[in-house]
Amino acid sequence: MFVSLLLTVTATIAGVFVMPDKALADGCYTWNRNLAEGASGEDVRQLQIRLSGYPGYGAVLGVDGAFGPATRAALVRFQQAYGLSADGVAGTATFNRLYALQDDDCTPVNFSYAELNNCNSTWSGGNVPAATAKANALLSMWKLQAMRHALGDQPLRVTSGFRSVSCNNSVGGASSSRHLYGDAVDLGEGPHSLCRMAQQARNHGFRGILGPGYPAHNDHTHVDHRPSRYWSAANCGVSVAGIQSVDPIEGDGP
Repeated sequence: MFVSLLLTVTATIAGVFVMPDKALADGCYTWNRNLAEGASGEDVRQLQIRLSGYPGYGAVLGVDGAFGPATRAALVRFQQAYGLSADGVAGTATFNRLYALQDDDCTPVNFSYAELNNCNSTWSGGNVPAATAKANALLSMWKLQAMRHALGDQPLRVTSGFRSVSCNNSVGGASSSRHLYGDAVDLGEGPHSLCRMAQQARNHGFRGILGPGYPAHNDHTHVDHRPSRYWSAANCGVSVAGIQSVDPIEGDGP
C-alpha cells in the first residue's frame, strides 16, 4: 500500500520540526481542505463513506456530500475511537488516520473487493448495475472496518458477499436477498462469536442484521443495508420490537 504521508516532517526551523498544514496525498483520495459542519461537496461524500461505520446505535449515516450534525457526530466518534482530538472538524490528523486505514483502491486495509465477491470479477448479474453493487460493497467494508476496530482489531471472517442471480440460486439464496445488491455480508465465527458480531453490528450502520435464532442463520451472522431496519438474531438478544419474525420483502437466504 502506498501511503506517503504519515508523520512526515517537511521543514526544520531553528531546530523545531514543523508538520505540514494539511495531509499529503496518498494513492486513493486526497482531501485538500479542512471539513466542518456546513461544508458540502465530493470531499464531504468521500469522508462520509469512511465514517459510515460510526453513525451511533441503530443509526445510518447519509452519504450525500452535505456535512450536517450527523456527519459531525460520526466524525467525533471516529476521532474518539482513534485517540484524536474529538473536535468534529476533519483536518490533518483525521485525514492522516484515514489515509493509514485505506489501500490505493479506497478499500479499508483489512478488507478487499475480492473478499466481498467470490462470484465473478465484474460485479454484474445482480439486482443493480455492477458499479452500484461495487459501491455498495465498498460502503459495507468501511462499516466492517469500524466494527473490526471496535472489537479490538481482530479479524472478521467474511464467508459471502455480492452474488449474481445465478450465484445466489446456486447456494439457495432468497430471491430478494440483499447479496444481489452488493450490500450484504455474511460473517463466520472466528475470534468473535456470531452473537457478539450481531450485537456489535447495531452500532455500525447496518439496517439488516440476521443471526442465530433467525431461520437458516445459526451458522453465520448476516449484515446488510436494506431500505428499512430489520434486526433478528433472537438467540443473541438482537431484535426490533414490533417487527414480525420473517421479513417477506427483504428476506435473506443462506
